[in-house]
Amino acid sequence: MSLQFVVDGLLTGSMIGLGAIGVTLTYSILRFSNFAHGDFMAWGTYATLAVVSAIGATVGKVAPIAPLSFGWPLIVALVVGMAFTALLALLLDKVLFSRLRSQGQAIIVVMASFGASMALRSLLEFTFTSRPTYFSRAIQIAMPVGFGIRITSDQIALLLLTAVLVLAVHLLMTRTQTGRSMQALSQNAALARIVGIDVASVVRVTWVIGGALACVAGVMIGILVQIRPFMGFDMLLPMFAAAILGGIGSIPGAVLGGLI
Repeated sequence: MSLQFVVDGLLTGSMIGLGAIGVTLTYSILRFSNFAHGDFMAWGTYATLAVVSAIGATVGKVAPIAPLSFGWPLIVALVVGMAFTALLALLLDKVLFSRLRSQGQAIIVVMASFGASMALRSLLEFTFTSRPTYFSRAIQIAMPVGFGIRITSDQIALLLLTAVLVLAVHLLMTRTQTGRSMQALSQNAALARIVGIDVASVVRVTWVIGGALACVAGVMIGILVQIRPFMGFDMLLPMFAAAILGGIGSIPGAVLGGLI
């Protein structure tokens, strides 16, 4: 078997794994399956694309950072897109999910996430149409690195970015008070409230992390494949499978589940 399949699997698994982190955190802390999570990916990607286009219209064409296919506008736009997606997740929780969670019936929240998913996806398709678009149409030549493996500079950069983000989230969860509070809430919500953990703050952090990482996963798909309104919906089942396979609440498990 060619080792090229291993590299391709790592790339696909990285996209799935980053998205699965948000899925597993939402389920373990908020106790419901968020079927709108895939649409966070799509909205974050289109927000990033809009910022890239705005920068291009303002400063003109920017040369890519060699040997990558993209330049600094995409890096800046990604940060903005992550913030936008985090705010979108917080807003959706504020106006919809938190109100329904207070009723204590998870199935109602799950059904609401279905409706939110359809609404977000339809609005995105209405605004940008269903025609695929791209961050860059530049063609990258895959470099041979031995053992029958060929890989592009973009792929290497995105694999490194995934590793850094996963490590950062893992350290946040294991080395900080916020992370320990998130783990406590996921294990026993009632006891967490009794000992004085700020549940509302933990919930906000959960949405911010999930939304931001969903944006990164979507942008990775946009760089390596293409951008479509249904791109996040297509990744929804693999993300849930990765979260379940890796163990609900486990950050490394979600990523490993995506790789598997």
